[in-house]
Amino acid sequence: MATIRPFNAVRPREDVASKVAALPYDVYNREEALAEVLKEPLSFLKVDRAETQFDEDFNPYDAKVYAKARDSLQQMIKEGILVKEGKNCYYIYELTMDGRSQTGLVGCAAIDDYLNDVIKKHEKTREDKEIDRINHVDICDAQTGPIFLAYRSQKILNDVVDKVKKEAPLYDFVAPDGIRHTVWRINKESDIATIYLGFKNIQSIYIADGHHRAASAVKVGLKRREASPGYTGEEEFNFFLSVLFPHDQLKILDYNRVVKDLNGYSKEEFLSEITKKFVVEKIGAEPYKPAEKATYGMYLEGVWYKLTAKEEIRSNDPVEGLDVSLLQNHLLTSVLNIKDIRTDKRIEFVGGIRGLKELEKRAKSDMKLAFSMYPTSINELFDVSDAGRLMPPKSTWFEPKLRSGLFIHLL
Repeated sequence: MATIRPFNAVRPREDVASKVAALPYDVYNREEALAEVLKEPLSFLKVDRAETQFDEDFNPYDAKVYAKARDSLQQMIKEGILVKEGKNCYYIYELTMDGRSQTGLVGCAAIDDYLNDVIKKHEKTREDKEIDRINHVDICDAQTGPIFLAYRSQKILNDVVDKVKKEAPLYDFVAPDGIRHTVWRINKESDIATIYLGFKNIQSIYIADGHHRAASAVKVGLKRREASPGYTGEEEFNFFLSVLFPHDQLKILDYNRVVKDLNGYSKEEFLSEITKKFVVEKIGAEPYKPAEKATYGMYLEGVWYKLTAKEEIRSNDPVEGLDVSLLQNHLLTSVLNIKDIRTDKRIEFVGGIRGLKELEKRAKSDMKLAFSMYPTSINELFDVSDAGRLMPPKSTWFEPKLRSGLFIHLL
């Protein structure tokens, strides 16, 4: 049973919310983050990426950077750019892209649910990325970026959301990238109680995106428990900021691949080799986007091909049967000798939001070969997580991205 509780949020004043809201810290490199902060001085990136306040050669992981993040956060509160709600609430957060909306509930998840596997994971985290966010959360004494969680849709929760959405929103703005962000506050005690009990009836919640932020929040909580042996479990550090979406609201985009060379094969040799595991059909110049599982688009030397995995390599295993696994095991590894996609410099990844023309562009410039993928489904993500397994890297691309700075959870 999941514990998702309301919280006393720090959030932007209504008239500046659109200026404060920022894409997640890890979407930008340093130069891009600096450009955003220079363009919009109220951007929450000055907290999430405080190295933008230092010279470009300054170490972004220096203790002074995290102290600057804390000071910037406190200054925004002091100046009234950020305000404290004054009572524990839930929020509804709706994102609309290209006419399609997804609506989630904002609350705080329990670190014990993470530790006890009520909150399920599907991705391996890297210690270096964890350490950065551990320092940021601990020194800021706040969680500034929400974790993207998913759960199997529940009517009792949907009914509350539908009712509150008929009220006037707290925020409603369109960001420069065209994504509309709309937020409602849930502050009636009866609605709060319904949501809390609704989540108590849910057996499993899933991390969709934000594994490193979740792991970091949990480790800060454990660190503070160790420093406070008399803790009760009700302290704010026992919970982490989350936005939770019902599964039927979510759409996972394709996460495509581009490869630098053919591992020494000629084009003809390569095409012959891959026919051992895939049916290969020549499509022509028109970009090919897969329409069903176990099919792939492949772009090579100006021509698109459709690849279909042969029955003998397909699998009912929740991990081995994923499209990304079939391509990895039976083409990228066995033919192209790309064994570890985390470290191999011959392969890169292109989010589906960038479109197939981006794959053509890359294959004509710095790469040789491109693959368009059929997206992993949310149910496949659930199946892998329920089995206690890990997804291969770069299996899912979620869009649109949650903004940071709209909700802050003080510890």
